[in-house]
Amino acid sequence: MTAVFELDDLCFNYGEGLPALAGVNLRIDQGERVALLGANGSGKSTLLRILGGLLQPTSGEISAFGAPLTADLLRDEPRAQAFRRRVGIVFQNADAQLFSPTVRDEIAFGPLHLGLAAGEAQQRVDDMLRLLGLEALASRPPYKLSGGEQKKVALAAVLAINPDVLLFDEPMGGLDPRTRQWLVELLASLHVAGKTLVVATHELAELDRLADRAVILGEDHRPVAIGPISTLLADRDLLLDVNLIHEHTHVHGEVVHSHPHGHPPGHERGPEHDRELPHEHAHERHGHEHEHPHHGAEPDPVVG
Repeated sequence: MTAVFELDDLCFNYGEGLPALAGVNLRIDQGERVALLGANGSGKSTLLRILGGLLQPTSGEISAFGAPLTADLLRDEPRAQAFRRRVGIVFQNADAQLFSPTVRDEIAFGPLHLGLAAGEAQQRVDDMLRLLGLEALASRPPYKLSGGEQKKVALAAVLAINPDVLLFDEPMGGLDPRTRQWLVELLASLHVAGKTLVVATHELAELDRLADRAVILGEDHRPVAIGPISTLLADRDLLLDVNLIHEHTHVHGEVVHSHPHGHPPGHERGPEHDRELPHEHAHERHGHEHEHPHHGAEPDPVVG
C-alpha cells in the first residue's frame, strides 16, 4: 500500500507549552478509512488540522505523499497548491469556512483558486450542485442556509477540487437524522471511489459505517490504541478509560447496578438490541431515550 500520511513521534503544544498532542506515531495508507477518536479536548481536531497542513507540529515529523510536510513546503505556492489539490478538509462548523456571496460562488472558489479554467470550474460547480442536491440553493447566500445545508455546501466546495484525501471534523455534529444518513451513504460512495477518508469524532454511533480503523487519543493527548473499529469498540474498559462512554448506575431499593453506557455500533439498530442489557434499555436511534419498566421513562444524558 502507498502511504498518504506518516507521523513519527509527533507532538504539538499550544501557547505556553500547553500540550495538545504527544508521541503520535501513525501511518495512513491510500484508500483507507480512519477515525480519530477521543473525548472533547483530547487533540483529535488538532491532529486533523496537522494532517491538513493548517498547523505545524511542535516536534516530530509528518510526511504527506512521501515528502516531508514542512512549513517551507506550505510557503512555496506551487508546492502548497499541489498539496491543497490532494487534501480537502471539512470543518465541524461549516459556516466558519463559507464566505462567498452565493452557494455557486462558494463552490467555484476552490477550483478557480487552484488555477482551473473558468469553463472547467463551472462544470465542476454544476456537477457538485447536482450531486449534493443544491441546485435550488445555488443563488442563495450561504449564511442564510440551515446548518445541514451549510455543511452540504462546505462539502461541495471541497469535493469540487476532487481531492485524494478528505478530512472531516465531527461530520455528524448538528445534523438531523435524514442528513446524517445521507452523509453516511455519501462517504461510503467516496470510499468506493478510492478516496482516503479521515474522520475526527467522539461519537460512536454509526462509526463502523464511517471507518475501518481507529486511533484513540486519551485525555493526556497521547494515542492509547490503534486498531480495527470492531476490536476497539468491543473493549469497554478502554472506552471508559478514555471517556468515550460512561458508567451508568441504577439504584433499585438497596441494590446498585452499574454498567458501561454508550452507543457503539450494533447497540442501536433495532428491537433485538433493546434486550442486550438486564434492565430492558430501549435505545432509540436518535433520541437516546431509556425506558425503565420498573420506574417509567427516564431520559439520561449520554457522554460521547
